[in-house]
Order: sequence, then C-alpha cells, then structure tokens
Amino acid sequence: MAQVVPRRAGAGGPALVRMLARLAESEVPEDGPSLPDRLSLWLGWTDAVALSAVLDRAAPAAVAEARADGDAHRRECARVRAVLAKAIVGGQPARGQAGPASAAARVAAETADFTLHRQRLLSYQRSMETAIGNLRARLRAALAAQRPDLLRLAAADAVMEQALGPRERRLLAAVPGVLEGRFERLRRAAGDALPPDDEPRAPAPAWLEVFRSEVRDVLLAELDLRFQPVEGLLAALNARPAAREAAGAASL
Repeated sequence: MAQVVPRRAGAGGPALVRMLARLAESEVPEDGPSLPDRLSLWLGWTDAVALSAVLDRAAPAAVAEARADGDAHRRECARVRAVLAKAIVGGQPARGQAGPASAAARVAAETADFTLHRQRLLSYQRSMETAIGNLRARLRAALAAQRPDLLRLAAADAVMEQALGPRERRLLAAVPGVLEGRFERLRRAAGDALPPDDEPRAPAPAWLEVFRSEVRDVLLAELDLRFQPVEGLLAALNARPAAREAAGAASL
C-alpha cells in the first residue's frame, strides 16, 4: 500500500505552498523576503509608474455618492465560490470538460496515466480564473462609484491585477506538474499494474482515492488563494457604511 505521509514541509508560506511542498516532498523556507521586497522584484518599472500615478492622482470633484448594495455583492461572491468549491469537492468535470461515461472507465482512465488529471486541473484553473476575474472587475466597478478614495483603491487593484496576473498564472501553472510527480510516486509505491483494455476496473485502488483527495485539497487551497483579492475588495465595499455611521456618531 502507498505511503501517504511524506517528509514534513516547513511551516511558512500560504496553505497552497505548504501543501504542494508536502506533496513534492520538499521543504518550505521558514524565512523569506518581506512583502515590499517581493513586490520590488515582481513589479517592473512601468508597473511601478502606473501604480504611483494612480495613488498620486488628484481626487475627482465631489459627486453624489452611489449607494452600493454590499449584501448583494457578498451573496454573489459567496455563490460563485460555492459553485466552484462544489464542483471541486464533487469531482465534477469543469465546464467544457467531459469525463468518462462509467465509473469503471473513469478509474481505468485515471490509473492509466496523468493525462485526464492534467486536463481536469487545467480546466478547473481556467474556470476559477474566469469566474474570479469577473467578480473582481464587478467589485472594482462598485467601488469606483463610491468615494474618491475607493475609486483610487479600485484603480490600484486594476493595476496590480495587470502587473501580477501573468506571474500568478505562471506560478499556478506549475501545480499540475507537482501533482503529476505525486501521482507517479503513489502509483509506483502501490505497484499498480495497468488493467487490460477488456478488463476495466470498477472500485478505485486505494492510492487513487488518496490522490483524488489530495487533488481536491490542492484545488480548494488554490481557490482560497485566488479569492483573496476579491475578499479585500468586498471588505472595502462593505466597510463603507459602517465607517460613515461611526464618523457621523463621532461628530455629534
């Protein structure tokens, strides 16, 4: 039977990084550059100029504030997140990705090699990127309709998404490769032999069940990571009414 617990990874870093390090049987450095130092490496000079221009931009003339329906945005964000999480946990093929017709055919395809797993991982990642990107854009539009400082926040987030988006895609594109290595190690450790074409397997072998669970955990951790900018924008949008009430009470 396959050994499930590899060498322990370090304690630092986001949950997704720690999880991938454990599955790759590598270590996460305990210490690393601070966030400002990391950003100085990630942002090019054109990105820095664009961000500085947004932050230094003079506030626009005062206009009547539009009242954002924070509850509606919160419900929509929760709905999108729940749909993505349900697809991951339920093992449903992502949009546009068909799976084998029967359980036996699915097990045969999943044990044959990593091809089906890679296709599904990439499809899930595309679904997350599209859905979360759309949410982020809608939240920026809602913020831009509020106070001038929130307009600047929305503009700064747009610059950061444009600057860091390509790097995020490159880094997350490495996830299938890490999981492929884990897949091969589990299969070798279990000594699993490929079934003949005329004898598809019905119950999944133990090592495949372990791998399926690990893939779900990794995808959920990636979903959490991708949702962080959305949560920040949503918090800013929902904090505005409370802040205004507090300011009004303080002035009495």
